[in-house]
Order: sequence, then structure tokens, then C-alpha cells
Amino acid sequence: MGSKEAVASSKPHVVCIPLPVQSHVKGMLKFAKLLHHRGFHITFVNTEYIHKRFLKSLGPNSLDGLPSFRFESIPDGIPSSEEDTTQYIRLLGESVRNNLPAPFRDLLMKLNGTANIPPLSHMVSDGWMSFTITAAEEIGIPVVLFFTMSASGVMGYKQFPTLLEKGLAPLKDETWLTNGFLDNVIDWVPAMKGIRLRDLPNNFITTDPAEASWIFCLEAIQRFGKGTAIVLHSFDALEKEVLDALSSMFPLVYAIGPLQLLLNQIPEHPLKAMGYSLWKEETEWLKWLNSKEPNSVVYVNFGSLAVLTPEQLVEFGWGLANSRLPFFWVIRPDLVVGKSAIFPPEFEAETKERGLIASWCPQEQVLEHSSVGGFLTHSGWNSTIESLCAGVPMLSLPIFTDQQTNCHCISKDAKRDQVEKLVKELMGEEKGKQLKNKVMDWKKLAEEAASPHDTGAPFEGYGYSLWKEETEWLKWLNSKEPNSVVYVNFGSLAVLTPEQLVEFGWGLANSKLPFFWVIRLDLVVGKSAIFPPEFEAETKERGLIASWCHKSKSLSTHQLEDF
Repeated sequence: MGSKEAVASSKPHVVCIPLPVQSHVKGMLKFAKLLHHRGFHITFVNTEYIHKRFLKSLGPNSLDGLPSFRFESIPDGIPSSEEDTTQYIRLLGESVRNNLPAPFRDLLMKLNGTANIPPLSHMVSDGWMSFTITAAEEIGIPVVLFFTMSASGVMGYKQFPTLLEKGLAPLKDETWLTNGFLDNVIDWVPAMKGIRLRDLPNNFITTDPAEASWIFCLEAIQRFGKGTAIVLHSFDALEKEVLDALSSMFPLVYAIGPLQLLLNQIPEHPLKAMGYSLWKEETEWLKWLNSKEPNSVVYVNFGSLAVLTPEQLVEFGWGLANSRLPFFWVIRPDLVVGKSAIFPPEFEAETKERGLIASWCPQEQVLEHSSVGGFLTHSGWNSTIESLCAGVPMLSLPIFTDQQTNCHCISKDAKRDQVEKLVKELMGEEKGKQLKNKVMDWKKLAEEAASPHDTGAPFEGYGYSLWKEETEWLKWLNSKEPNSVVYVNFGSLAVLTPEQLVEFGWGLANSKLPFFWVIRLDLVVGKSAIFPPEFEAETKERGLIASWCHKSKSLSTHQLEDF
């Protein structure tokens, strides 16, 4: 085997697959870059539609990647639509359930049969792409579920089966929308005291038991616990109580973030120039912002999925106009239902000198600009994290899914008819100063969460294990003579039959040597590892068995003789 092939085969190979919408793709791509920096070979899987949009917005060579970071695409089965619009969410949900599983399995088989790349060893899947769990099981690799949403959002969705069980969802009839029912406080949600029904992700707000979004959520939620681990784009200081509660519900829960602050610590990252946007980003905003006073501009962006009616758009626009404040407003080509965004001439005359409208922009750069003093947002989680990291206070106009939950936990809700009043508060009055001070505290905590741990190396504090690592082995090894213990570990993928396990165990027992043996919970095909009583009696004084351990630490102890 040549040296290049040997290096390739030694790398762990992770296939990453996001939910095919802008915010999920962006979050997953950032996480994949971090994994690549830590030595993983990455295959990043988009739908063909997302792949084409990337090439259109970022350029024909934008997805060339590196030999160890490759892009693949699979068909989604949805009829072609305009390239600058987001696919209809209902069709997207049906595609995830019915159209993507087969081509994704075919791709996995192709990857495992491709020369000069490592065999697949792990999968990182968007938590909503539940079909990937079955696909990973079929080829025998662990799957980590990655959520680009908040821990609070995941906790909110986790309540959906309980809502169904208690008869609270779907809604009995449309009167429940207006009779105060949604204002009821629910007291059973861990770590989310005082949350109301209307503060939960709003996919349950339907009167149709067969509504596609409701069914899609229920099916995916039932499989949240099937992954080897759950990774959330968050950090402990922001959502500690909710993260602790989730850790008691699922085997392994990791909060990793803020992702961009972690990426910022990588010097000369070879993938740094690789963008995330599905829309062509305009550039004139920078010159315009440079001409404004510090902390004077309201930045407005409702994200990649929300839509407004023409009436809502104009109403909202007049709220901004009447605030008399400078504003920079991103209006996607598909933000308005069924047509382009058109304002009356008097609106344009009123705002010409102090308003800028763009179709899309690099949001993180905008939020970091010194002239931006406030963010009017839909409270998508990516936007929320980016605003916290930039130290920009937020007003929220949540529209759907988990945005209500994020707003409840982090920012201040803005009704459309209160835009003028609340924007003024945000930008200049005492309440605005309080919000600014609070968000600056969050910015500091975000920077601390992403800072190097002790040694100065990025990510040093983050572990690598997909199993809970036991700790009693260290005390046991410390009681043994130097170079006396045989350490046994068959890694994360191998499996044995019960007969092989027992036969191997007796070989260790008959050696009469002390041994430390790691037996994963899934090492034995179809059942737990069980030894006969006489084996345990024979090895009790000189053998230790654990379900998982910190391998590098154990190998560095002076008691180990062989591995």
C-alpha cells in the first residue's frame, strides 16, 4: 500500500447530511469544517437542488473542496422550482420521509466501495433526517444526531408526544387559537419554568391530525434517542439547565459552540473561503454601513424560510419608516407570498436617505459592523447565536417552528403593530441600554465557551467519545505494578459472537495476568456480554471490565505492558 493510500485509510471517515434548508446546511457545514480540522475525512451530502444553488450563488468551483473534504449530492424527488426560492416545506418533509432514503443508501454503498478514500466509520446526521439512523444501522456505523437548533427548541419538540397523550394537540377546533387556550402555562417541561403552550415550537398548532408537519415531527421525535449521541449548537452558559435536563433523557448530549467562534481560532484553515449562502450575497451594504454612526442602524432579516403577505410587508415597513431610524433590511426574492416585494412610492420617498434594502447579505459580517445597534429578527437559532456573538441586542418577530421557543428564552417579542415603538426603545432609550448590556454579557460568555481550554489549543476541552467514559479504571490501574497489565479494546465497530467473547475471555483468564478489558455495550451480536460465574470467580482479583474509557489516558499510564 502506498503512503498516500495508507494515510487515507487510517482516517476516520464521517458522512454529514443536513436537512436541505439554508440554516441547517450552514450549521452542519461549520460543524463538518471543525471535524475536518480534527483529522476526519468528510463527505458532505446535499440534495441536488441545494448543490445547484450553492454553485449558482458561490461560483462553479465553490464545492471543489479538498481530497479529504468532498461533496456529494442525491436527488430529492421534488419537481424543479425556481433556483432562488426555498422549496415548499410540505414537499420537503415528504421528500425526507419518502424520497431521500433510497438514494442515500445507494450513496453509502458507493462510498464504501470507492478506492483511495477511507471506509465509512461514522455518520453525523441532522436530527430531523431520521431515515439516516436505519441507514447507519444497516452498514454498522454509529450515527450522531446534530441539531442546528437550541437545546430549548429540542426540549420543546420533545413535549409533542406528551401533548398528544394529554389531548392538547392537535387542537380540537379553531376556537382554541383565540380563546386563550395557547396562553396556558405547562408545568411539566423540565428546566423551562413558566413556558406557555404558544411558546413551544408551533408545528402542533393544527386541527388536522394528519397534517404533514405534525406527523413529520412526531416520527422524527420518536427517534431522537436512537442516535449514539446528540450534538447541539449551543453552549453551557447559555442553556445549562435545559442541557442538563436533556442529558438525563438521552445517552450522550454535547453542546458545541458557538461554531463560528471555534472556526475563528483555526489559523489559515484550508476551507475558510468556502461559503454557506444559497443566495448571491450583495456587497454595497458595507459602504453604506461605513457611512453611518456607531450603533445607529437597525438590521432587519427574517431568515431563509419565513414568508410575509404583501400587506404584512408594507405594514412592517411603515413601522420602520416611522421610527425615523436608519435601517438595513434584507428582503429575500421569495420573502413575499406569490410576488416580489413592492412598496408604495411614498414609502421609498420617506426612507430613501436612511434605509437600505438588499436581497441577501453575509449576516455575521453585518452584525459585527460597528454601525449596527439592533437586530429585528425572526429568532431562528443561527441568527440568535450570531447576534449574541456580535453583542447586538434583538427584537423578535417569531413566525414558525422553534422560533417562538427561542424568542421565549432569549429575546423580546415584537408585534407588527408595535415595531415603531419597540425599535425606538431598542436603539436609544433606557430599555435599549439594558438589552445592550445583557447581550454584551452573553457575548463574553460565548467567547469564553469557545476559548482554548488550558493548553491554548482550540477545542481542547471537547471530547471524542460516542460512549460515556467510565472513570474507576484509573484508581484500579494505580493499584497495579508498572508494566503488569494487559489492556484489551476492540474499538468502536467490531462485534463478537457470545461464543467468541467467552473463548477470548478464557484465554485472558488462563494467562494469569492482570487485564483491563473494554467491552462496549454493543460488542456482542444481539445481546449483552455475559460470562459464566466461574470466569468471574477466576478473574475477580486481577481483571477489570469497563464499557468504555479514555483510551489515550489509559495507554499513557505506566502500569500497562501490552495493548
